[in-house]
Amino acid sequence: MSAASQVVVPMTVAAAAKRPPLARIAIWVVTLFLCLTPFLLVIVISFGHKVEGASWEWAFSLDNYQRVFVGANWPDEVTFLYLQKLYYSLYYAVIASVLAVLTAFPFTYLMTGLSKRAQSVWLVFILSSLSLSEVFIVMGWDVLLSNRSGLPMVFKATGLTQWLKDVGWFDTLRDWGLANPRNVKFKTSVFATVLTMAYLVWPYAVILLYPPLSRLDRSMTEAARTMGAGPWTVIRTVVLPAVRLPLIGSVLLLFVFLLGVYVAVTVFAEPAKQTMAVSVYEAVRGNTLNAPFGSAQAVILLLTAGLFLTLGQWLTRRNAS
Repeated sequence: MSAASQVVVPMTVAAAAKRPPLARIAIWVVTLFLCLTPFLLVIVISFGHKVEGASWEWAFSLDNYQRVFVGANWPDEVTFLYLQKLYYSLYYAVIASVLAVLTAFPFTYLMTGLSKRAQSVWLVFILSSLSLSEVFIVMGWDVLLSNRSGLPMVFKATGLTQWLKDVGWFDTLRDWGLANPRNVKFKTSVFATVLTMAYLVWPYAVILLYPPLSRLDRSMTEAARTMGAGPWTVIRTVVLPAVRLPLIGSVLLLFVFLLGVYVAVTVFAEPAKQTMAVSVYEAVRGNTLNAPFGSAQAVILLLTAGLFLTLGQWLTRRNAS
């Protein structure tokens, strides 16, 4: 064999090794198809046109987006009904995600201080709770907050309602929409909506915070305690700076997840304070059967989530630098 042929053979083998196998290309094609096709369909349908008395047809119109921002009767009348729904989507998601992370952080921090066996038991319990569907969880909270069989009945039976009236706090609860003239009332209210949404994502918050907190060097906290720092000072000066980026990331992920919550909002939120996710479902599957308008709302909700994620990543990089 000549020297030239000896050089060509290794080059051919190297080129074949660099060439991506057909199976890998097929996996990428299928993955991209399954991931991108639904988004592209929603975007294309959002420009469609609703046919009265029928379904809808393909078109290229911005009327659906215009309706979201200024209402269906523009320019004669301007309404911000759907922007209000977008506002409540953001309002519920922000408060619930922050509440879930704030309550999951101390629990997870204390859990990482337990033995490995105890941590495993808690993690298995939390992971098993993820098998519960949103419908099942909302049904449980619906019973718990019900005026006849839940906490309001307990308040009245134990005399706590009368005590709230005696100290003057009952009128404050009525101003907040958490009481009627006779007893406390948790549904329908913003309080019940946010509380249920926070409960839905609380296990996810624990799972997201567990890895960074479990890797935290406990010798740093012990050194701070030895130098006379109190528990809150240790948390504020040692623990929080070390895990601030995972905290921000957890809030962002839970926020995006909560933007699409449907069952909890329909059960606990007032009709005037429901979210854009509910409006999307009503447009696509409700009485109107207006898939283009529902798709336009879904695109705006998706862009809003992307905007907040981009802002969160910018804040994360700024804090990291």
